[in-house]
Amino acid sequence: MQFSQQSSIETSILTDFTNALQLYQNKAYTAAQKSFEKVVRNSQENSNLKADAAYFEAMCALKLQQTSADQKILDFVATYPNSTKKNQAFFNVGNYYFANKKPAYALKWYQKVNKEVLSEENRKELNFKSGYSLLVSGDLSAAKNLFLPLINDGKYGNDARYYYGFIAYKLEDYGIAESTLKEIADNESYKAEISYYLLDISFKSGKFERCIKVGEELLKDKKRDDASDISKIVGESYFNLGNYAAAIPYLKNYKGTKGKWNNTDFYQLGYAYYKQNDFENAIAFFNKIIDQKNAVSQNAYYHLAECYLNTKKKNEALNAFKTASEMDFNQKIKEDAALNYAKLSYEEGNPFENVADVLQNYLKNYPNSTSYKEINQLVVYSFIHQQDYEGALNYLKKKKSEDNTTLTLEVSLYRGIQLFTDKKYAEALPYFTISKKSLAPEIFQKGYYWEAEALFRLNKFEEALTKFLSSQTLEKTSKTPELQVVDYNLGYCYFKLNKYAEAIRSFKMVLQKKELENTIKQDATLRLADSYFAISNFGDAIKSYQLVVNETGIGADYAQYQIGMSHGFRGENLQKIDALKKVVNNFENSDLKDDALFQLANTFTTLKNSKEAHEAYDRLQKSYPKSVFIPRALVRQGLLYYNGNENGKALEKFKLTTTKFPNSPDALEAVNNAKNIYIDEDKLDDFVAWTKTLRFVNVSESELEKSAFTIAERKYFDDTNNQNTILSLTKYLQNYPDGANDLKANYYLASTYFKEKEFDNAIPYFEKVIKAGQSNFSEDALAKLSEIQLSKENYDVAIPLLERLEQEAYATENAAFAQSNLMKAYFSKEAFEKSLTFAKKVLSKESISPTLELDAKSIIARSSFKLNDFETAKEYYKTIENKAVGELKAEILYHEAFFQNQEKAFGKSNEIVKKLIAEYASYKYWGVKSYVIMGKNYYGLKDAYQATFILENVIKNFPQFEDVVREAKTELIKIKDAESKTNNSINPQIKN
Repeated sequence: MQFSQQSSIETSILTDFTNALQLYQNKAYTAAQKSFEKVVRNSQENSNLKADAAYFEAMCALKLQQTSADQKILDFVATYPNSTKKNQAFFNVGNYYFANKKPAYALKWYQKVNKEVLSEENRKELNFKSGYSLLVSGDLSAAKNLFLPLINDGKYGNDARYYYGFIAYKLEDYGIAESTLKEIADNESYKAEISYYLLDISFKSGKFERCIKVGEELLKDKKRDDASDISKIVGESYFNLGNYAAAIPYLKNYKGTKGKWNNTDFYQLGYAYYKQNDFENAIAFFNKIIDQKNAVSQNAYYHLAECYLNTKKKNEALNAFKTASEMDFNQKIKEDAALNYAKLSYEEGNPFENVADVLQNYLKNYPNSTSYKEINQLVVYSFIHQQDYEGALNYLKKKKSEDNTTLTLEVSLYRGIQLFTDKKYAEALPYFTISKKSLAPEIFQKGYYWEAEALFRLNKFEEALTKFLSSQTLEKTSKTPELQVVDYNLGYCYFKLNKYAEAIRSFKMVLQKKELENTIKQDATLRLADSYFAISNFGDAIKSYQLVVNETGIGADYAQYQIGMSHGFRGENLQKIDALKKVVNNFENSDLKDDALFQLANTFTTLKNSKEAHEAYDRLQKSYPKSVFIPRALVRQGLLYYNGNENGKALEKFKLTTTKFPNSPDALEAVNNAKNIYIDEDKLDDFVAWTKTLRFVNVSESELEKSAFTIAERKYFDDTNNQNTILSLTKYLQNYPDGANDLKANYYLASTYFKEKEFDNAIPYFEKVIKAGQSNFSEDALAKLSEIQLSKENYDVAIPLLERLEQEAYATENAAFAQSNLMKAYFSKEAFEKSLTFAKKVLSKESISPTLELDAKSIIARSSFKLNDFETAKEYYKTIENKAVGELKAEILYHEAFFQNQEKAFGKSNEIVKKLIAEYASYKYWGVKSYVIMGKNYYGLKDAYQATFILENVIKNFPQFEDVVREAKTELIKIKDAESKTNNSINPQIKN
């Protein structure tokens, strides 16, 4: 570097520059940078020294990896555009980034270099490094053009030839790639990679035998990093040559891309096993193919279906055939899969489509099929097989023929029974009437029986009686199970019609039949006893009631109570007392204990045993303060005290009656009885003063008010014209809102509206009766008002009514009604703890009907399940399993499947789901909900295809069940997410 004569200052700056340069060459970049900065500051503008210092200062920033380095270089170029170091600066920066393995950054700077001013050697270096940077950046064509001139260069030749061949390989220019790479195949630096590329080129050229020979030789080197990919090529070569047995071990040794296979990889191994008749292993790989639709998938699903068939998994085959039939890549496979799908749908049932629709769709899509006639015949039977009797009847109407007419009568019977099971008696009735036209004995006999049953459930007892009598004539020659209980049903009809002599005869016939269930015989014995009781044949009544007590069956407490009452009517008071004491002492949960205490007290009174009478009255009032007998007991105990000359105690009881039970008839009787005491004691003024405090007593009651009420009451009991009754009662209440009979009038009016099903009009009058307190009418008012509010699903209103009814009910059926509906109402409000409480109270009774018992146990099972108490839920679902029918049976099966899944008994769980689908298809919600469990089961069984197929079809086909669809989506995302970790072809997101 030459300079002209310099001043002392310039000499000093030059010295600083020389020192800085020395530091730079010694890699002391921080010190050098400071010195160069000083030179830049002190040098003259536009001097070469300043430019050179700025250049080296920027180079120091680059070497020190300062964030401002790039900008300093750009500033240098901008400030000194004519500097000879500009090109070198770009080249140096590029080399710096290249050396630090940042080819993308290097390329940006290399592209700024002016190649024309570079030396030949630097130009080759620039081309090579730029080519490599382009290769890494993915611009293969541009990189290829830079490597081509260098392939014969002494320095860069081998590397350039390798990269050139590699790029040709990647661009699928296999001819150039092969010829180029072969020339350096023995180069130690690239020998391993080139051997693989040449092997892959041979494979892509279809030279499979050569691939096998070369590949197996390469695999002898156990240290190769690409052994997995070589195994894949060898395996696929054997596969393409049809040597599937040899292909399997190599295909299995493939590790995938970044540890993941794709659907084609799974297909090839699955197909290789399939060709070896190793169907289980074939299934294990075919069923990994999910989430794609292409020719590979269609083939895979078709072969998967065949594998399922060969392993006797028809339901699984059904799904795989369906998937294959929905793809258009191979029309022959599509049609054959559709045919198999249709046949299997009929044979096994179809969880996602109506079988009849599947069959008819096949006929529509393939009208020229050789199987057309066969499939056509299956359509009718499919409706029956799926218990879709309504669909069958509609189809038969369209396809009229003699055979179909006969079948229509039979299917009508099944449809009627189906509706009857769901308690839709009025809807079921016409179907039974139609079925009686059948010439087949079993069908018309059953038609008679079920028609009578429906009429009975509709409270049409006269009509039911006529039909049961017709059925009775068939009983002797029929083997129809239903007809074996005709006498039992006749007995009930007679009993409901108050024809007790005929009822007795029928119930006796029942008891002579050995084949009938014991529960039926026990009930028949009880009703036989009731019939004797109704005709005052108390001796025979006692004998029959005693049989029920001895058996301790349903209604034993009632039978014991009736024994006592029967003795009473015979004047056998000591025996009556003994029998009633047994009700009180022997039946812990009986609802009749308050009845028995009341009767005991009355009987002791009759026997002039005042001490025990008072004890019974006191025990009744203490133990059962809500009993309907309390007002009557208070009045009678008051009279007992009065007759015993204990006027003070008597008056206390009478006043207590008026305080606790105002407006009741017992309160009025108490007032009259108290009047006698006041008169006896010459305190009439006190009596008048007391009565003025009682709203319901009007000493000077108007005869007009009495007459108005008498007229209205007469119309009420006449019961011939409810509208006239309503008018009279309404008029009375308008004229005498506080009349002595307003409580009765409100009750009568509410009851009349109730009969007319004018429930909204009935509500306010029932409410007035209830607000008046406990009375002879309050229990019925509570029951009926509760029923109205329940029908409206107004549970917040119904629940308090039911709770009061439970406390005050005298009639056993009302208490049972209250408790059963409380458990249901609380369940509907998702108050599961309370629903459990009332269900358990229902079950604690000595005697409840089988229907109520079933309802209570069902509620316990459901509530426990909702509270995640699966053990209790499982226990109670098990107890009702054999008694359940219809939708309840479907619900139980669902939960059985759920519990088996929880216990990882996936196979057992699936069998239960299949049973639910096959036998209870009409209860869609439980069926669809069970499909989600089935999906989880299959994933537990390592069958990802079946799992995703089922869940996707739930989402697709049943949007009406939003909660089930949400659950299915959650499970599907879990499965796809898990499978995507080993399968590149899977997108874990659900497709809408």
